[in-house]
Amino acid sequence: MPNTKNGGKTNMVSGHLQVKKGYYYAVLSYYDSKNKRHVKYISTGLPEKGNKRKAEAELVKIRNAFEPPAEIGELCSNMLFADYLLGWLEIVKVRVKPTTFGSYESMVKQTIEPYFRNKPITLKDLEARHIQQFYSEKLKTVKPNSVIHYHAVIHQALKYAMKTDLVAQNVAMKVDRPKKNDFQPVFLDAAELQHLFDVVKGTKLELPVLVAAFYGLRRGEVLGLKWDAIDFERGTLTIKRTVTSVNVGGKTQVIEQESAKTKSSMRTLPLVGRFREYFAEVKAAQELNKQVCGNCYNYEYDGFVFVDELGERMKTDYLTSQFPAFIQRHGMKKMRFHDLRHSCASLLLANGVPLKQIQDWLGHSDFSTTANIYAHLDYSSKLSSAQAMVSGMPLPEAGDFGSRWEQNAEKNGA
Repeated sequence: MPNTKNGGKTNMVSGHLQVKKGYYYAVLSYYDSKNKRHVKYISTGLPEKGNKRKAEAELVKIRNAFEPPAEIGELCSNMLFADYLLGWLEIVKVRVKPTTFGSYESMVKQTIEPYFRNKPITLKDLEARHIQQFYSEKLKTVKPNSVIHYHAVIHQALKYAMKTDLVAQNVAMKVDRPKKNDFQPVFLDAAELQHLFDVVKGTKLELPVLVAAFYGLRRGEVLGLKWDAIDFERGTLTIKRTVTSVNVGGKTQVIEQESAKTKSSMRTLPLVGRFREYFAEVKAAQELNKQVCGNCYNYEYDGFVFVDELGERMKTDYLTSQFPAFIQRHGMKKMRFHDLRHSCASLLLANGVPLKQIQDWLGHSDFSTTANIYAHLDYSSKLSSAQAMVSGMPLPEAGDFGSRWEQNAEKNGA
């Protein structure tokens, strides 16, 4: 088989085609320096029917372009901190979720590692002041929240180094993190939401917007909805799957997870109002599209709620980019798709629903998360507190405050 060249070395990469869910995949195989075999699956994007020659040509291109990931030697305290970070990434890759790893990799390779690459500091010589200088430098160009994320990654990396006796202490614990920058999400009231529903009516944004606004679902939870999560007989909607995108190795990957963000994120909600009718219409339309399109229909995403007429699943960045652009073109204020989740919580509070119940509805794992975001909106509880204060500590009768103010002013020579 043809080879790929990587840094002057010749790496034997073999490959063959394999069909998965009606599509051709390039299956690449290579060995590392320890003679350990690795297998990599890469989609050609070509349906099986009538595309064998094209798939074979695509396999050659993919194999020739593929470069096995660079290998990092055994971790040690004398290695550069920049090299340690890359080695730690390879270790943590199999221990965390793909979405988490994608976030780690992006921050390390794009920001943290390049900075420390220019500072030849070994792992054992790394001090808190070096990390503090990094934060100070980055705060010139990014917001504090970004630096807080960098801190979390560095802290985790050094925590592993301490656990494996590469360093005696985690110096990141001595560093002062910046304070979070204030962020105020956009909240739509009932009238504004009704206007939004009119704006998106008849578009493919309509049902995702309705679901996100009424149930407070995250973007990944909306896109992850499948028909097996909707029980038309019992009238329930179960949130148990997410579809998200992550950048790994410089390439965007779509990750489908059979579990929600956290254990509490997996929740069953009532299918109320017209939602039973909405979903029934979409399901019927999908079945009709399958009949009309025949072999042109993409069955790879069969079972998902949000697919187009040809069976293509709604892309992960569609709601992120197209939703705000669309509503602004129709005269609405700027907001993110995720702000529909905040608007849902706001309306629940406005209608007297306790924060604890809102936590369950939104699928927050920690009550403090719900309280920190929405407590300032909880006007009904503040009203109850005010009434309790008046009942427990009666105020004196109102007098002529205006005339008394004037009398005091005269006494003071004002």
